[in-house]
Amino acid sequence: MHEGDSASGGSAPAPAGPPGDSLPPGDPAPGWAHGLLVYLVVAVLAAAAGVGATLAVRHPGSAARGTASAPDAAAASRFAAMNDEIVYNEVAPGIVDVNANLQYLDETAEGTGFVINAAAGLVLTNNHVIDGATSVTVTPVASGHSYQAKILGYDRSDDVALLQLPDATGLKAVTIGDSSHVTVGTPVLAIGNEAGQGGSPTVAPGVISSLDRTIKASDSSSGLIETLFGMLQTNADIRPGDSGGPLANAAGQVIGIDTAAGGATVYSGYAIPIKQALSIANRIAAGRGSPAIQIGLPGFLGALVPDSGSTNPRLQASQQQRQAGSVSSSRSSCITGTATTVPASIAPARSGALVDGVLCGTVAASAGLFAGDVITSIGGRAVATPGSLTAILNRYRPGRAVPLAWVSPGGGLHTALVTLGTGPAR
Repeated sequence: MHEGDSASGGSAPAPAGPPGDSLPPGDPAPGWAHGLLVYLVVAVLAAAAGVGATLAVRHPGSAARGTASAPDAAAASRFAAMNDEIVYNEVAPGIVDVNANLQYLDETAEGTGFVINAAAGLVLTNNHVIDGATSVTVTPVASGHSYQAKILGYDRSDDVALLQLPDATGLKAVTIGDSSHVTVGTPVLAIGNEAGQGGSPTVAPGVISSLDRTIKASDSSSGLIETLFGMLQTNADIRPGDSGGPLANAAGQVIGIDTAAGGATVYSGYAIPIKQALSIANRIAAGRGSPAIQIGLPGFLGALVPDSGSTNPRLQASQQQRQAGSVSSSRSSCITGTATTVPASIAPARSGALVDGVLCGTVAASAGLFAGDVITSIGGRAVATPGSLTAILNRYRPGRAVPLAWVSPGGGLHTALVTLGTGPAR
């Protein structure tokens, strides 16, 4: 991973793949640690198209998804009474396809989002849809016209991101419901950009099967693991690509964000309650950052560092070698992706962040950093671990000039004044 992976925007571990779109959870607590399922990452280019007249409906319990049923007879009756087409027609004009360009991974990731403020061009989606993105393109399905989105901010811990389409016209916001009034048995419709194909959304009917669930969600390609709280559980057939899409009630009101799916025996989908998501979105829109909320894209150095909490660079290398399994003697070139090897020669620093590699065309490459160097300070603050480098960089915005110090394998101390670039969303 490049910098900014352990917290929004700093410097952190390598390597990583593209983010997944619907993240699979383990079994909710208690006992959620076992039975973890993993979906394949959606990494395809989205094709923009207008909304068609045909609904593609995925029913609960469809092929290879396990058994899913309404919680009871009364809920089944309410579920049967829901008009999928009416709900779809109410919500679909506010839905967008989200295409994240992961420049440093040479990948794209596709998901879904929905407009919450048409006048301001605000779009809500999952953080994991844009995780690692250097740019994001958003396509309202109603028009099929694509716009370059501005990443206003994101909350990694709650998996929420807020985008803005400054130049978009003709947007329509979805109608927001009250997720605090949702009960078990409430009929719902999950709508999303299944498989990142773009164009007309697909829909999956279901019911709310449980409330206030805690899940552990993961993605095998990116290495992302997150624990999410207060989730709505549904038997609607949420699939990869649906992430960030709306979960709507029978009145066509959005009550949640489609986020995760899986289960050991009974298939379930999970959505972030809209009340919780909007609270985060409002703080982002107001520019109120926090340890959990990153406002805008972070400053970026371009150095790849180990996933380690140790202060000892040699121990960092040892831990990284157990993960990467290979050692490289090269120090002369930058790299174009995040796949790294452990440097054979390491700077004799007592503490700091070991550099596994340097991304080509970044500030780190221009400053003369190489694999095997150890970063000891940035911005006048001592760097003890890779995580502390991340934490310090989180304080700075792109374009900020900061002093950087590092030690090379030969023992030489180097300094440079670097102007931070614009980092990927991390």
